[in-house]
Amino acid sequence: MSSSSPHRRTSHITQRRIAGVALVGVAALLTAAVQSGAASAASEKAPRAGKVNPGAVALKLTPSQRAELIRDANAAKATTAKDLGLGAKESLVARDVIKDHDGTVHTRYERTYGGLPVLGGDLVVDTAKSGKTGHVYKATKATIKVSSLKPSIAAAKAEKQALSAAKAAGSKQTDADRAPRKVIWAGSGKPVLAYETVVGGLQDDGTPNQLHVITDAATGKKLFEWQGIKTGIGNTQYSGQVTLTTTQSGSTFTLNDSARGAHKTYNLNHGTSGTGTLFSQTNDTWGNSTTSNAATAGADAHYGAAETWDFYKNTFGRSGIKNNGVGAYSRVHYGNAYVNAFWDDSCFCMTYGDGSGNADPLTSLDVAGHEMSHGVTANTAGLNYSGESGGLNEATSDIFGTGVEFYAANSTDVGDYLIGEKIDINGDGTPLRYMDKPSKDGGSADSWYSGVGNLDVHYSSGVANHFFYLLSEGSGAKVINGVSYNSPTSDGLPVTGIGRDKALQIWYRALTTKFTSTTNYAAARTGTLAAAGELYGTTSAEYTAVQNAWAAVNVGSRPGGGGGGTSFENTTDVSIPDNGAAVTSSITVSGRTGNAPSNLAVAVDIIHTWRGDLVVDLVAPDGSVYNLKAFSSSDSADNVQTTYTVDASSEVANGTWKLRVQDKAAQDTGYINSWKLTFP
Repeated sequence: MSSSSPHRRTSHITQRRIAGVALVGVAALLTAAVQSGAASAASEKAPRAGKVNPGAVALKLTPSQRAELIRDANAAKATTAKDLGLGAKESLVARDVIKDHDGTVHTRYERTYGGLPVLGGDLVVDTAKSGKTGHVYKATKATIKVSSLKPSIAAAKAEKQALSAAKAAGSKQTDADRAPRKVIWAGSGKPVLAYETVVGGLQDDGTPNQLHVITDAATGKKLFEWQGIKTGIGNTQYSGQVTLTTTQSGSTFTLNDSARGAHKTYNLNHGTSGTGTLFSQTNDTWGNSTTSNAATAGADAHYGAAETWDFYKNTFGRSGIKNNGVGAYSRVHYGNAYVNAFWDDSCFCMTYGDGSGNADPLTSLDVAGHEMSHGVTANTAGLNYSGESGGLNEATSDIFGTGVEFYAANSTDVGDYLIGEKIDINGDGTPLRYMDKPSKDGGSADSWYSGVGNLDVHYSSGVANHFFYLLSEGSGAKVINGVSYNSPTSDGLPVTGIGRDKALQIWYRALTTKFTSTTNYAAARTGTLAAAGELYGTTSAEYTAVQNAWAAVNVGSRPGGGGGGTSFENTTDVSIPDNGAAVTSSITVSGRTGNAPSNLAVAVDIIHTWRGDLVVDLVAPDGSVYNLKAFSSSDSADNVQTTYTVDASSEVANGTWKLRVQDKAAQDTGYINSWKLTFP
């Protein structure tokens, strides 16, 4: 939820957007040169305004029904791979499945190539009740093909590089958890044979380390890294007297919740490894509301886990973190004066420290909601914990953690849009984060900009947190549950909220059926619009509110171009040949009078692994060329994601404008993700 240490350094690489490709009805998904740029992947059919489309709501599958659907998907995976046009060396493995009331099945697949896992190769396939394949959401649009599966560098070199990366990121007691494994890296740029090394040990604040480092197996170049442990500082305020579900055996009671997948709560007793000891005693009253009794923290963690389970089950029909009816487990009293809490995918568990001086265990309601939601993300979209996808990962936990807090309706810890509001971590009584205006914490981003993915993921999350608040409650000043908020917008225009319940449904559907490991903010907009369209219809107020809320955090445009003038956008991907001929992407402008303005805004989103190779031009309808970006052999950064201002006052506005891009050096590759013209 908040960075575990203010001096901890994490490397971030901006990720490409989701590649949404329809095998059936491509035109419904990709919209070229449309005013306001609202590409829709959703059906136009919708029920009455404000009512959810019942057909688009997920069924509440039993664990056995879910397992059967996954078995069916795996049985047909060869046919599915062929239908998707995958290569002979590629295979699919079904990881998750969701079935809607109308019979649509959303199957999430991992991919292998030559028997090796493809990192960044995950995809979601929508299949109608008729059996017809619909939309396919891919983490990468690149063709998976490598010249050889034999590495040129030794695994030891990759391991050494990974250990150095971990030390540079502030880790201590650093060691490799296991020997580097061969993978295909497809998370950015051209897919290559690579090594994945997982570095263990401890981070500088005592958090366990699971740094994943990806090394090019041909060149030894580090391609990517991300942290596998999702940390979060939470609210140390207890929830008052609550009811716990426990298990009795003879005269002994244990913190074992048999009603919620046998979720158990353990006491680490200040250890940092293992499971610890299951809380047990001869009476069923746990703790005394103070740290003098070790069971107090256990009771809070157990309660938070139960409320989170119930929130997911009753709000989304999800049975546990993996949607398979199996509970995770909690560990409290981790380490000595450890001021953090974290989710660990490998143990499928949540862990809580006791805070500064072991005086305030971090075992409150919003911690449980936040940490368990990291588990939900890991078992659905699998958002990489770095760059913009990492910010979306953290924001998802803040969003659903907030949902849990409101759902619990606890009178001691009422629902709000403040993160960590009960602890004085800053020493001045302020919360850790603010969803209505994230920048109030001094580090989080209120709205998107081209470098937002370089922030720590707890701060880049501000863009999505702000979006969610605006979508739920709207902009401006208001008081909710006794807390005052005043949410601004990046374009200065108001946003009308649709209510938290609908906003949660839209985010959950996008997370579970649209997002992939590499989803960035542009793709999150596309995914949430698709989700809103399926749930409420593309002509609904809810769909429009999603457009407006994203535009209010500088992601995309408002309907009709409101807020930034009239916009025309092309979101169709165009591959850029490596060291090859120039390619173009066209936008047809119509309905304007006279000439273009002297401050024509040209927003460019190009994904490329060495942007210095690129020359980018705007070509006017009469063929006049305006250079936006020149070639630079020294600019080794990824991607061109910026807005240029062009004096186009000598050009007639109406007509076909083109973005022309040429790669003038070898080795690195990319594509035009989208671009937009805005007439102020």
